[in-house]
Amino acid sequence: QVRLVESGGDSVQAGDSLTLSCAVSGDILSTSSMGWFRQAQGKEREFVAGIRWGGADTAYQDSVKGRFTVTRDIAENMGYLQMNSLKPEDTAVYYCAVDLTASRLFTATSFYNEWGQGTQVTVSS
Repeated sequence: QVRLVESGGDSVQAGDSLTLSCAVSGDILSTSSMGWFRQAQGKEREFVAGIRWGGADTAYQDSVKGRFTVTRDIAENMGYLQMNSLKPEDTAVYYCAVDLTASRLFTATSFYNEWGQGTQVTVSS
């Protein structure tokens, strides 16, 4: 069984940087994908960024391209979301998730099997 635990959420000012971490326990195959999603209050959960666990493929939501970077450390079983130039509209609960049977990197929440509990990111102007 795979378990995910996010950390790193905080309250910051616009323009600041923050790195979220996702600790993975259990076995993740190289064919899996890790996604980062966020859900702002009153809004649906949306894809932010994703990475293939065993490869270099990444994907980003247009609004975070050039500001956010998704990485993973296979040896440490960790995923990361580096967030720079944060904006108030980035305020949300951020979740990491894994798609254990991925044939490619998907952005829809329905493809992801396991989810973390979420970590709050608040950006003030």
